[in-house]
Amino acid sequence: MTTSAVSLSMPTIPRRRRSPQEVAAAAPVNGSKKVLLAAPRGYCAGVDRAVIAVEKALEHYGPPVYVRKQIVHNVHVVSSLEEKGAIFVDETDEVPEGALVIFSAHGVSPAVVESAESRGLRTIDATCPLVTKVHKEAVRFAKDDFDILLIGHDGHEEVEGTSGEAPDHIQIINGPHEVDKVTVRDPEKVIWLSQTTLSVDETMETVRLLKERFPTLQDPPSDDICYATTNRQVAIKKIAPKADLVIVVGSANSSNSVRLVEVALEYGAKASYRVDFANEVDEAWFEGVATVGVTSGASVPEVLVQDVLTLLADYGYGTVEEVVTAEEDLLFSLPKELRATLKQAGDVSRALGGRRPRS
Repeated sequence: MTTSAVSLSMPTIPRRRRSPQEVAAAAPVNGSKKVLLAAPRGYCAGVDRAVIAVEKALEHYGPPVYVRKQIVHNVHVVSSLEEKGAIFVDETDEVPEGALVIFSAHGVSPAVVESAESRGLRTIDATCPLVTKVHKEAVRFAKDDFDILLIGHDGHEEVEGTSGEAPDHIQIINGPHEVDKVTVRDPEKVIWLSQTTLSVDETMETVRLLKERFPTLQDPPSDDICYATTNRQVAIKKIAPKADLVIVVGSANSSNSVRLVEVALEYGAKASYRVDFANEVDEAWFEGVATVGVTSGASVPEVLVQDVLTLLADYGYGTVEEVVTAEEDLLFSLPKELRATLKQAGDVSRALGGRRPRS
């Protein structure tokens, strides 16, 4: 059977850069140059867990290991796993019958699980536990016959997975601009849930407007907004007013990375750009820039951030000040299907996701 791999963009071919002297001559910088480095940044516990799951599956079952969709939304991570023998596919019907398939950190709908079972596939569910929590809330409130207003981007994998849990009860709200279009059966039985593909501010503005229309709208029983999304946005909000330029490391299909660019601009950064790799940074961005803010999305390994910092140092931004707004120590157990295999093999090297050093 022929499989169709998930399409990935390739790193930009390096070009001749202008020298630091040429950049300085084009637009002199007033004041000393420095970098404000956001913390937290990069890998969250759910991403770490999912990546380890693929690595451990390859190690113990051997390649190929199939993964439905990108395990996490990062070009470098996916390419690295492909080199080790992972095969990324769009749907389970592209996986040979009886083979092993891993569900990505973003989660899947019950229909995807049923499809895998019908084809006799062995499965490992690497869905982030925080996403699973929202799935369970959707099932619970649908069972109680609530209308569920799911705030997030229609078409995003996390949103598709959650809406698939209760399609007859869920309406997807893409942002504040769609609040006026919402209709419900009973205004007394409405609850909002969220997949954090929007910025935290945009999500809460959507909630505010929904509550104006539906005063008895219920909040989720616990905070649905991902801690990693919140923490990374809080950090960049603190940096942005002081930054002439903010560079966000992350892939184009990573909603939380894209949102970081938007938040940086909204909170005062003079310019902000997203890059996958350091070789995508345009040295023209440095013209007249004294302070550069740097952060990365929740799917980004730290090595990519360090590459950007190395480039910045070459252009005189060697002073790095880490701006810490939160400490993250959340740990998640690896998927239960994988834990059983590791226990049987006597592998105790990694049982948890979330504590990996930034490398």
